[in-house]
Amino acid sequence: MSRPKVAGLIFVFLWFFIGGIAHFALTDTEMRIVPPYVPWPRAVVLVTGVFELLGAAGLLLRTTRELAGMGLFLLTMVVTPANVYMLQHPDAFNVPMWALVVRLPVQVALLLLIAWSTGPWRNTHSRSSK
Repeated sequence: MSRPKVAGLIFVFLWFFIGGIAHFALTDTEMRIVPPYVPWPRAVVLVTGVFELLGAAGLLLRTTRELAGMGLFLLTMVVTPANVYMLQHPDAFNVPMWALVVRLPVQVALLLLIAWSTGPWRNTHSRSSK
């Protein structure tokens, strides 16, 4: 694995490891960003925290890295409505508007980094059918 991919993998690991811990350490804060149409916000925050920690742990082993990457990619897609909700209701959060606007392209960059560093969609040209 190249150094840039290792650096990307470390970033993804830290993003989800720290984020997963935040779901338990700051549960009430995390619950505030759950859109009101999502039932059981506490359970949603705790379950997504577990998935973030499991995904981060899965990145550590080569045998589970691709599956963990796919799971973290899907999880990131699933929680995107919370980011959109924050952008739609900026007055409900103590976050600068510029940060809420920047957050969505950062989310796209995170998705690309997950895919690139974990390898679920990598080019498999090295595998030949000979």
